[in-house]
Amino acid sequence: MDTHVFLWWVTDQPGVSQTAHDAITNPGNRLLLSAASGWEIAIKSALGRLELPASPSKFVPDQMQQNDFEVLPVSMYHALEVHALPAHHRDPFDRLLIAQSRSEGAPLISGDRALAAYDVDVVW
Repeated sequence: MDTHVFLWWVTDQPGVSQTAHDAITNPGNRLLLSAASGWEIAIKSALGRLELPASPSKFVPDQMQQNDFEVLPVSMYHALEVHALPAHHRDPFDRLLIAQSRSEGAPLISGDRALAAYDVDVVW
């Protein structure tokens, strides 16, 4: 799932679509959060652009455990697959999530409409 979806979900923020909600609550789905999202959260928190109720190193793992989300590690293959992506989207975190989604054959839960330009199954 995209970083913003994770944050909205775990902080009970409005904005998660009904389709995304259904995908997240479906017990048959395996829910993955990329290590890239952890990196993004850590950076934004350190820059003061994201407020969390606890440090990212506590908050993210706690929320992942409470919500039964699994870590999707970033492999060298994932990182290098970013090179093959067209430049539709400039955000490096999102580009890595797209590469992971394509590489793993996993849909990406995201409200970012720009991701639809890629050959990836976006759930929203």
